[in-house]
Amino acid sequence: MKYLLWLLKAAIFFTLFAFALNNQHDATVYFFFGTYWRAPLVLVVLAAFAGGLVVGALGMLPGWWKHRAAAAQAPSTGEAAQPSTPPAATTAVAAAVAAVATPAIATTDLPAARQHGL
Repeated sequence: MKYLLWLLKAAIFFTLFAFALNNQHDATVYFFFGTYWRAPLVLVVLAAFAGGLVVGALGMLPGWWKHRAAAAQAPSTGEAAQPSTPPAATTAVAAAVAAVATPAIATTDLPAARQHGL
């Protein structure tokens, strides 16, 4: 599987490399007020791709900020519920089972969204 992925990556690279070699002609991009930009076609395509990435990332920023704010304000799951006290006869057994069954959640644990940088 690893070799198949490398083969796919190599095929994509050589396809894009052949595209760049075949499109070395000058292209003219006309802007407003009579201004223009002359560059090889492959650079024009690369600039359009990079511009699309920037516009897409900037368009997603408000959603990311809203998600981060919601994750920062959400209470952690460990502090929400306290287990009820078992009957006196089985207190020692229940305490041992509870200690093994439920891991302790430290107060320094962050929500999953904050751990992954979202």
